[in-house]
Amino acid sequence: MVMHVDATSSSDPAAAGDAAHGYDAPDLRVFVFALFFIFGGITSLNDVIIPKLKELFTLNYAQALLVQSAFFAAYAIVSIPAAAIVRRAGYMRSAVIGLLTMMVGCLLFIPASSSATFGVFLFALFVLASGITIVQVVANPLISLLGKPKTAHSRLTFAQAFNSLGTTIFPYVGSVVILGGLATIDPATLSGAALDAYRAAETKTVVHTYLGLAVALAIVAAVVWTRRNRLQEEQSHQGSILQAFNLLGRPRFGIGALCIFLYVGAEVAIGSLIVNYLMQPSVMGLTDQAAGKHVPFYWGGALVGRFIGAYLLTRVSPGKVLAGVATGAIALILISANTSGLVSGWTLLAIGLMNSIMFPTIFALASEGLGKRAGEGSGVIATAIVGGAIVPPLTGLLADSSGSLHFALILPAACYAVILAYGLYARRPAPEVVAA
Repeated sequence: MVMHVDATSSSDPAAAGDAAHGYDAPDLRVFVFALFFIFGGITSLNDVIIPKLKELFTLNYAQALLVQSAFFAAYAIVSIPAAAIVRRAGYMRSAVIGLLTMMVGCLLFIPASSSATFGVFLFALFVLASGITIVQVVANPLISLLGKPKTAHSRLTFAQAFNSLGTTIFPYVGSVVILGGLATIDPATLSGAALDAYRAAETKTVVHTYLGLAVALAIVAAVVWTRRNRLQEEQSHQGSILQAFNLLGRPRFGIGALCIFLYVGAEVAIGSLIVNYLMQPSVMGLTDQAAGKHVPFYWGGALVGRFIGAYLLTRVSPGKVLAGVATGAIALILISANTSGLVSGWTLLAIGLMNSIMFPTIFALASEGLGKRAGEGSGVIATAIVGGAIVPPLTGLLADSSGSLHFALILPAACYAVILAYGLYARRPAPEVVAA
Protein backbone atom coordinates (compact mmCIF):
# COMPACT_ATOMS: atom_id res chain seq x y z
CA MET A 1 0.00 0.00 0.00
CA VAL A 2 1.32 3.43 -0.89
CA MET A 3 0.21 6.56 0.87
CA HIS A 4 0.97 10.22 0.33
CA VAL A 5 -0.42 13.37 1.86
CA ASP A 6 -1.87 16.23 -0.13
CA ALA A 7 -1.19 19.37 1.87
CA THR A 8 -3.85 21.29 -0.03
CA SER A 9 -6.96 19.40 1.01
CA SER A 10 -9.84 21.83 0.80
CA SER A 11 -12.02 20.21 3.47
CA ASP A 12 -9.46 19.64 6.24
CA PRO A 13 -5.84 20.61 6.64
CA ALA A 14 -3.74 17.59 5.77
CA ALA A 15 -1.09 16.31 8.13
CA ALA A 16 2.37 17.49 7.21
CA GLY A 17 4.88 14.90 6.01
CA ASP A 18 5.24 12.05 3.56
CA ALA A 19 5.46 8.27 3.54
CA ALA A 20 9.25 8.29 3.93
CA HIS A 21 9.31 10.61 6.96
CA GLY A 22 5.94 9.95 8.59
CA TYR A 23 3.04 12.30 9.20
CA ASP A 24 2.78 14.92 11.91
CA ALA A 25 -0.79 14.33 13.11
CA PRO A 26 -1.00 14.25 16.93
CA ASP A 27 -4.81 14.22 16.92
CA LEU A 28 -4.87 11.13 14.73
CA ARG A 29 -2.40 9.39 17.02
CA VAL A 30 -4.79 9.99 19.93
CA PHE A 31 -7.58 8.54 17.81
CA VAL A 32 -5.55 5.37 17.10
CA PHE A 33 -4.69 4.99 20.79
CA ALA A 34 -8.43 5.18 21.50
CA LEU A 35 -9.06 2.44 18.92
CA PHE A 36 -6.56 0.12 20.63
CA PHE A 37 -8.25 0.79 23.98
CA ILE A 38 -11.73 0.12 22.60
CA PHE A 39 -11.11 -3.11 20.69
CA GLY A 40 -8.89 -4.49 23.45
CA GLY A 41 -11.54 -3.83 26.07
CA ILE A 42 -14.43 -5.23 24.04
CA THR A 43 -12.45 -8.40 23.27
CA SER A 44 -11.69 -9.06 26.96
CA LEU A 45 -15.35 -8.47 27.86
CA ASN A 46 -16.00 -11.95 26.42
CA ASP A 47 -14.39 -13.40 29.55
CA VAL A 48 -17.24 -11.91 31.57
CA ILE A 49 -20.21 -12.77 29.37
CA ILE A 50 -19.11 -16.41 28.97
CA PRO A 51 -20.05 -17.42 32.56
CA LYS A 52 -23.25 -15.36 32.23
CA LEU A 53 -24.36 -17.19 29.08
CA LYS A 54 -23.09 -20.53 30.40
CA GLU A 55 -25.46 -20.28 33.35
CA LEU A 56 -28.47 -18.88 31.51
CA PHE A 57 -28.34 -21.42 28.68
CA THR A 58 -27.11 -24.31 30.90
CA LEU A 59 -24.11 -24.92 28.64
CA ASN A 60 -21.12 -27.16 29.15
CA TYR A 61 -17.63 -25.67 28.79
CA ALA A 62 -17.19 -26.62 25.13
CA GLN A 63 -20.51 -24.97 24.25
CA ALA A 64 -19.85 -21.85 26.34
CA LEU A 65 -16.46 -21.32 24.70
CA LEU A 66 -18.19 -21.17 21.31
CA VAL A 67 -18.47 -17.49 22.28
CA GLN A 68 -14.76 -17.20 21.51
CA SER A 69 -15.15 -19.30 18.36
CA ALA A 70 -17.82 -16.97 16.99
CA PHE A 71 -15.75 -13.93 17.93
CA PHE A 72 -12.33 -14.98 16.65
CA ALA A 73 -13.66 -16.70 13.53
CA ALA A 74 -14.08 -13.17 12.20
CA TYR A 75 -10.30 -12.84 11.95
CA ALA A 76 -10.11 -15.82 9.60
CA ILE A 77 -13.05 -14.69 7.48
CA VAL A 78 -12.75 -10.90 7.52
CA SER A 79 -8.99 -10.11 7.68
CA ILE A 80 -8.31 -10.39 3.94
CA PRO A 81 -11.56 -8.61 2.90
CA ALA A 82 -10.64 -5.93 5.47
CA ALA A 83 -7.27 -5.44 3.79
CA ALA A 84 -9.09 -5.11 0.46
CA ILE A 85 -11.39 -2.47 1.99
CA VAL A 86 -8.36 -0.50 3.18
CA ARG A 87 -6.84 -0.68 -0.31
CA ARG A 88 -9.99 0.80 -1.82
CA ALA A 89 -11.27 3.18 0.87
CA GLY A 90 -8.08 4.21 2.67
CA TYR A 91 -7.31 4.20 6.37
CA MET A 92 -9.72 6.77 7.77
CA ARG A 93 -12.84 5.71 5.85
CA SER A 94 -12.05 2.06 6.59
CA ALA A 95 -11.84 2.91 10.28
CA VAL A 96 -15.34 4.41 10.09
CA ILE A 97 -16.60 1.27 8.34
CA GLY A 98 -15.10 -0.86 11.10
CA LEU A 99 -16.52 1.27 13.91
CA LEU A 100 -20.01 1.26 12.40
CA THR A 101 -19.83 -2.52 11.95
CA MET A 102 -18.90 -2.81 15.63
CA MET A 103 -21.87 -0.61 16.49
CA VAL A 104 -24.22 -2.87 14.50
CA GLY A 105 -22.82 -5.90 16.35
CA CYS A 106 -23.58 -4.22 19.69
CA LEU A 107 -27.12 -3.38 18.60
CA LEU A 108 -27.71 -7.00 17.58
CA PHE A 109 -27.64 -7.89 21.28
CA ILE A 110 -31.17 -6.45 21.44
CA PRO A 111 -32.77 -9.12 19.19
CA ALA A 112 -30.45 -11.70 20.76
CA SER A 113 -31.91 -10.96 24.18
CA SER A 114 -35.49 -10.77 22.88
CA SER A 115 -35.18 -14.15 21.16
CA ALA A 116 -33.42 -15.68 24.19
CA THR A 117 -31.42 -17.78 21.70
CA PHE A 118 -27.72 -18.56 22.21
CA GLY A 119 -27.10 -18.74 18.46
CA VAL A 120 -28.26 -15.14 17.97
CA PHE A 121 -25.79 -14.01 20.64
CA LEU A 122 -23.05 -15.81 18.72
CA PHE A 123 -24.05 -14.03 15.50
CA ALA A 124 -24.00 -10.65 17.27
CA LEU A 125 -20.52 -11.39 18.57
CA PHE A 126 -19.34 -12.39 15.09
CA VAL A 127 -20.56 -9.09 13.60
CA LEU A 128 -18.96 -7.15 16.45
CA ALA A 129 -15.66 -8.98 15.91
CA SER A 130 -15.83 -8.35 12.16
CA GLY A 131 -15.81 -4.63 12.88
CA ILE A 132 -12.93 -5.05 15.33
CA THR A 133 -10.98 -6.96 12.66
CA ILE A 134 -11.36 -4.08 10.19
CA VAL A 135 -10.31 -1.56 12.84
CA GLN A 136 -7.28 -3.65 13.80
CA VAL A 137 -6.16 -4.01 10.17
CA VAL A 138 -6.29 -0.20 10.00
CA ALA A 139 -4.76 0.62 13.38
CA ASN A 140 -1.50 -1.36 13.27
CA PRO A 141 0.00 0.16 10.10
CA LEU A 142 -1.58 3.57 10.69
CA ILE A 143 0.12 4.13 14.05
CA SER A 144 3.46 3.35 12.37
CA LEU A 145 2.85 6.08 9.78
CA LEU A 146 1.75 8.79 12.21
CA GLY A 147 5.17 10.01 13.27
CA LYS A 148 8.86 9.58 12.54
CA PRO A 149 9.81 6.11 11.25
CA LYS A 150 12.59 5.76 13.84
CA THR A 151 10.04 6.01 16.68
CA ALA A 152 7.45 3.70 15.09
CA HIS A 153 8.32 0.81 17.42
CA SER A 154 7.83 2.91 20.56
CA ARG A 155 4.51 4.25 19.23
CA LEU A 156 3.26 0.74 18.55
CA THR A 157 4.33 -0.41 22.02
CA PHE A 158 2.61 2.62 23.55
CA ALA A 159 -0.55 1.90 21.53
CA GLN A 160 -0.51 -1.72 22.71
CA ALA A 161 -0.33 -0.43 26.28
CA PHE A 162 -3.70 1.26 25.65
CA ASN A 163 -4.95 -2.10 24.38
CA SER A 164 -3.84 -3.71 27.65
CA LEU A 165 -5.44 -0.87 29.60
CA GLY A 166 -8.75 -1.67 27.91
CA THR A 167 -8.42 -5.38 28.65
CA THR A 168 -7.76 -4.53 32.30
CA ILE A 169 -10.62 -2.06 32.85
CA PHE A 170 -13.47 -3.59 30.83
CA PRO A 171 -13.61 -7.00 32.62
CA TYR A 172 -13.79 -5.32 36.04
CA VAL A 173 -16.62 -3.02 34.99
CA GLY A 174 -18.31 -5.90 33.16
CA SER A 175 -18.12 -8.16 36.21
CA VAL A 176 -19.94 -5.51 38.26
CA VAL A 177 -22.58 -4.73 35.63
CA ILE A 178 -23.10 -8.17 34.08
CA LEU A 179 -22.07 -10.79 36.63
CA GLY A 180 -23.49 -8.68 39.44
CA GLY A 181 -26.86 -9.54 38.00
CA LEU A 182 -26.47 -13.31 37.84
CA ALA A 183 -29.72 -14.83 38.89
CA THR A 184 -30.86 -16.68 41.97
CA ILE A 185 -33.09 -19.07 39.97
CA ASP A 186 -31.64 -22.21 38.45
CA PRO A 187 -32.48 -22.14 34.69
CA ALA A 188 -32.43 -25.94 34.66
CA THR A 189 -35.65 -25.90 36.69
CA LEU A 190 -37.51 -23.90 33.99
CA SER A 191 -38.78 -24.81 30.54
CA GLY A 192 -40.76 -23.46 27.59
CA ALA A 193 -42.07 -19.91 27.71
CA ALA A 194 -41.01 -19.45 31.34
CA LEU A 195 -37.40 -20.27 30.46
CA ASP A 196 -37.42 -17.94 27.44
CA ALA A 197 -38.86 -15.09 29.50
CA TYR A 198 -36.30 -15.68 32.23
CA ARG A 199 -33.40 -15.64 29.77
CA ALA A 200 -34.69 -12.48 28.07
CA ALA A 201 -34.98 -10.71 31.42
CA GLU A 202 -31.58 -11.84 32.70
CA THR A 203 -29.72 -10.89 29.50
CA LYS A 204 -30.91 -7.28 29.72
CA THR A 205 -27.79 -6.43 31.71
CA VAL A 206 -25.71 -7.66 28.77
CA VAL A 207 -27.87 -5.64 26.36
CA HIS A 208 -27.52 -2.44 28.39
CA THR A 209 -23.73 -2.85 28.46
CA TYR A 210 -23.46 -3.24 24.70
CA LEU A 211 -25.97 -0.46 24.03
CA GLY A 212 -23.65 1.87 25.94
CA LEU A 213 -20.77 0.68 23.80
CA ALA A 214 -22.85 1.25 20.63
CA VAL A 215 -23.41 4.88 21.59
CA ALA A 216 -19.69 5.38 22.29
CA LEU A 217 -18.76 3.76 18.97
CA ALA A 218 -21.20 5.98 17.07
CA ILE A 219 -19.59 9.08 18.61
CA VAL A 220 -16.06 7.91 17.77
CA ALA A 221 -17.12 7.05 14.19
CA ALA A 222 -18.60 10.54 13.76
CA VAL A 223 -15.39 12.17 14.98
CA VAL A 224 -13.29 10.02 12.64
CA TRP A 225 -15.57 10.89 9.71
CA THR A 226 -14.85 14.59 10.24
CA ARG A 227 -11.15 13.71 9.85
CA ARG A 228 -11.59 11.50 6.80
CA ASN A 229 -9.61 13.86 4.55
CA ARG A 230 -6.72 14.48 6.92
CA LEU A 231 -4.65 11.94 5.02
CA GLN A 232 -4.95 12.00 1.23
CA GLU A 233 -4.16 8.48 0.13
CA GLU A 234 -3.30 6.68 -3.07
CA GLN A 235 -3.72 2.94 -2.79
CA SER A 236 -1.74 0.39 -4.79
CA HIS A 237 -3.95 -2.18 -6.53
CA GLN A 238 -1.16 -4.23 -8.10
CA GLY A 239 -1.44 -7.99 -7.77
CA SER A 240 -3.93 -10.18 -5.92
CA ILE A 241 -4.10 -9.62 -2.20
CA LEU A 242 -4.30 -13.41 -1.75
CA GLN A 243 -0.73 -13.64 -3.04
CA ALA A 244 0.40 -12.80 0.49
CA PHE A 245 -0.26 -16.37 1.57
CA ASN A 246 2.74 -17.65 -0.40
CA LEU A 247 4.84 -16.18 2.43
CA LEU A 248 3.73 -19.18 4.51
CA GLY A 249 6.22 -21.23 2.50
CA ARG A 250 9.02 -19.35 4.26
CA PRO A 251 9.71 -21.39 7.45
CA ARG A 252 10.45 -18.46 9.74
CA PHE A 253 7.25 -16.70 8.73
CA GLY A 254 5.08 -19.81 8.44
CA ILE A 255 6.00 -21.13 11.89
CA GLY A 256 5.65 -17.62 13.28
CA ALA A 257 2.08 -17.40 11.94
CA LEU A 258 1.37 -20.79 13.55
CA CYS A 259 2.71 -19.44 16.85
CA ILE A 260 0.39 -16.42 16.62
CA PHE A 261 -2.46 -18.93 16.15
CA LEU A 262 -1.36 -20.92 19.20
CA TYR A 263 -0.58 -17.89 21.36
CA VAL A 264 -3.93 -16.19 20.84
CA GLY A 265 -5.67 -19.53 21.34
CA ALA A 266 -3.87 -20.21 24.63
CA GLU A 267 -4.30 -16.67 25.95
CA VAL A 268 -8.02 -16.59 25.15
CA ALA A 269 -8.64 -20.13 26.47
CA ILE A 270 -7.10 -19.30 29.85
CA GLY A 271 -8.84 -15.93 30.06
CA SER A 272 -12.18 -17.55 29.23
CA LEU A 273 -11.88 -20.10 32.04
CA ILE A 274 -10.63 -17.80 34.81
CA VAL A 275 -14.03 -17.07 36.35
CA ASN A 276 -15.12 -20.72 36.48
CA TYR A 277 -11.62 -21.81 37.53
CA LEU A 278 -11.49 -19.46 40.52
CA MET A 279 -15.05 -20.38 41.56
CA GLN A 280 -13.99 -24.01 42.15
CA PRO A 281 -13.96 -24.92 45.88
CA SER A 282 -10.52 -26.50 45.39
CA VAL A 283 -9.09 -23.21 44.11
CA MET A 284 -10.50 -20.00 45.67
CA GLY A 285 -14.19 -20.84 46.00
CA LEU A 286 -15.18 -17.32 44.96
CA THR A 287 -18.60 -16.11 43.83
CA ASP A 288 -18.99 -15.41 40.13
CA GLN A 289 -18.78 -11.64 40.60
CA ALA A 290 -15.72 -11.84 42.87
CA ALA A 291 -14.02 -14.18 40.41
CA GLY A 292 -14.86 -11.79 37.57
CA LYS A 293 -13.12 -8.99 39.44
CA HIS A 294 -9.93 -11.08 39.34
CA VAL A 295 -9.89 -11.22 35.53
CA PRO A 296 -8.20 -7.77 35.32
CA PHE A 297 -5.18 -9.21 37.16
CA TYR A 298 -4.64 -11.56 34.21
CA TRP A 299 -4.89 -8.81 31.60
CA GLY A 300 -3.20 -6.26 33.86
CA GLY A 301 -0.20 -8.58 34.03
CA ALA A 302 0.13 -8.13 30.28
CA LEU A 303 0.11 -4.35 30.74
CA VAL A 304 2.91 -4.44 33.33
CA GLY A 305 4.87 -7.08 31.44
CA ARG A 306 4.81 -4.98 28.29
CA PHE A 307 6.90 -2.28 29.94
CA ILE A 308 9.29 -4.80 31.52
CA GLY A 309 9.60 -6.60 28.20
CA ALA A 310 10.34 -3.38 26.31
CA TYR A 311 13.37 -2.92 28.55
CA LEU A 312 14.56 -6.54 28.26
CA LEU A 313 14.21 -6.58 24.48
CA THR A 314 16.81 -3.81 24.20
CA ARG A 315 19.37 -6.00 25.96
CA VAL A 316 18.51 -9.61 25.16
CA SER A 317 17.78 -11.39 21.88
CA PRO A 318 14.00 -11.28 21.20
CA GLY A 319 14.00 -14.99 20.47
CA LYS A 320 15.57 -15.76 23.84
CA VAL A 321 13.11 -13.47 25.65
CA LEU A 322 10.23 -15.22 23.87
CA ALA A 323 11.58 -18.64 24.86
CA GLY A 324 11.99 -17.41 28.44
CA VAL A 325 8.41 -16.15 28.88
CA ALA A 326 7.02 -19.28 27.18
CA THR A 327 8.97 -21.37 29.70
CA GLY A 328 7.52 -19.22 32.47
CA ALA A 329 3.98 -19.74 31.18
CA ILE A 330 4.43 -23.52 31.08
CA ALA A 331 5.86 -23.54 34.62
CA LEU A 332 2.92 -21.48 35.95
CA ILE A 333 0.41 -23.81 34.28
CA LEU A 334 2.07 -26.86 35.79
CA ILE A 335 2.03 -25.27 39.26
CA SER A 336 -1.60 -24.18 38.93
CA ALA A 337 -2.77 -27.55 37.63
CA ASN A 338 -1.03 -29.48 40.42
CA THR A 339 -1.85 -27.31 43.43
CA SER A 340 -4.96 -25.93 45.10
CA GLY A 341 -6.14 -22.83 46.92
CA LEU A 342 -4.57 -19.41 46.45
CA VAL A 343 -1.42 -20.85 44.83
CA SER A 344 -3.46 -22.53 42.10
CA GLY A 345 -5.52 -19.39 41.44
CA TRP A 346 -2.78 -16.78 41.46
CA THR A 347 -0.34 -18.82 39.35
CA LEU A 348 -3.03 -19.05 36.68
CA LEU A 349 -3.58 -15.28 36.80
CA ALA A 350 0.18 -14.68 36.63
CA ILE A 351 0.30 -16.24 33.17
CA GLY A 352 -0.89 -12.86 31.89
CA LEU A 353 2.53 -11.45 32.80
CA MET A 354 4.19 -14.07 30.59
CA ASN A 355 1.79 -13.35 27.73
CA SER A 356 2.70 -9.66 27.63
CA ILE A 357 5.43 -9.59 24.98
CA MET A 358 4.48 -12.73 23.05
CA PHE A 359 2.29 -11.27 20.30
CA PRO A 360 4.53 -8.33 19.30
CA THR A 361 7.70 -10.43 19.61
CA ILE A 362 6.35 -13.31 17.51
CA PHE A 363 5.02 -10.76 15.02
CA ALA A 364 8.41 -9.03 14.78
CA LEU A 365 10.38 -12.29 14.50
CA ALA A 366 8.08 -13.65 11.79
CA SER A 367 8.17 -10.38 9.84
CA GLU A 368 11.95 -10.02 10.04
CA GLY A 369 13.52 -9.88 6.60
CA LEU A 370 10.24 -9.48 4.70
CA GLY A 371 11.26 -6.06 3.39
CA LYS A 372 8.56 -4.53 1.19
CA ARG A 373 6.32 -7.53 1.79
CA ALA A 374 5.94 -6.77 5.50
CA GLY A 375 2.47 -5.31 4.90
CA GLU A 376 1.30 -8.50 3.21
CA GLY A 377 2.71 -10.53 6.06
CA SER A 378 0.76 -8.43 8.56
CA GLY A 379 -2.50 -9.36 6.84
CA VAL A 380 -1.68 -13.07 6.98
CA ILE A 381 -0.74 -12.84 10.67
CA ALA A 382 -4.05 -11.10 11.41
CA THR A 383 -5.78 -14.13 9.89
CA ALA A 384 -3.84 -16.42 12.26
CA ILE A 385 -5.59 -14.75 15.21
CA VAL A 386 -8.38 -17.26 14.44
CA GLY A 387 -6.57 -19.46 16.97
CA GLY A 388 -8.80 -17.71 19.49
CA ALA A 389 -11.77 -19.41 17.83
CA ILE A 390 -10.36 -22.94 17.87
CA VAL A 391 -8.15 -23.57 20.91
CA PRO A 392 -10.69 -22.38 23.58
CA PRO A 393 -13.52 -24.78 22.65
CA LEU A 394 -10.99 -27.61 22.37
CA THR A 395 -9.83 -26.72 25.88
CA GLY A 396 -13.47 -26.74 26.98
CA LEU A 397 -13.92 -30.14 25.38
CA LEU A 398 -10.96 -31.45 27.39
CA ALA A 399 -12.52 -30.02 30.56
CA ASP A 400 -15.86 -31.68 29.82
CA SER A 401 -14.40 -35.07 28.88
CA SER A 402 -11.98 -35.20 31.83
CA GLY A 403 -14.25 -33.46 34.32
CA SER A 404 -11.34 -31.24 35.33
CA LEU A 405 -10.43 -27.65 34.42
CA HIS A 406 -6.97 -28.36 35.81
CA PHE A 407 -6.39 -31.15 33.30
CA ALA A 408 -7.68 -29.02 30.42
CA LEU A 409 -4.75 -26.62 30.92
CA ILE A 410 -2.55 -29.19 29.19
CA LEU A 411 -3.65 -27.80 25.81
CA PRO A 412 -2.53 -24.19 26.46
CA ALA A 413 0.70 -25.63 27.89
CA ALA A 414 1.31 -27.49 24.62
CA CYS A 415 0.74 -24.22 22.71
CA TYR A 416 3.36 -22.46 24.81
CA ALA A 417 5.79 -25.35 24.23
CA VAL A 418 5.68 -24.74 20.46
CA ILE A 419 6.23 -21.00 21.07
CA LEU A 420 9.24 -21.82 23.26
CA ALA A 421 10.74 -23.87 20.43
CA TYR A 422 10.11 -21.05 17.93
CA GLY A 423 11.88 -18.54 20.18
CA LEU A 424 14.99 -20.71 20.18
CA TYR A 425 14.71 -21.29 16.42
CA ALA A 426 14.32 -17.58 15.59
CA ARG A 427 16.91 -16.22 18.02
CA ARG A 428 19.20 -15.22 15.14
CA PRO A 429 18.40 -12.47 12.56
CA ALA A 430 16.57 -13.61 9.42
CA PRO A 431 17.87 -13.21 5.86
CA GLU A 432 16.06 -10.81 3.55
CA VAL A 433 13.14 -12.41 1.70
CA VAL A 434 13.16 -12.58 -2.09
CA ALA A 435 10.64 -10.14 -3.59
CA ALA A 436 7.48 -11.61 -5.11
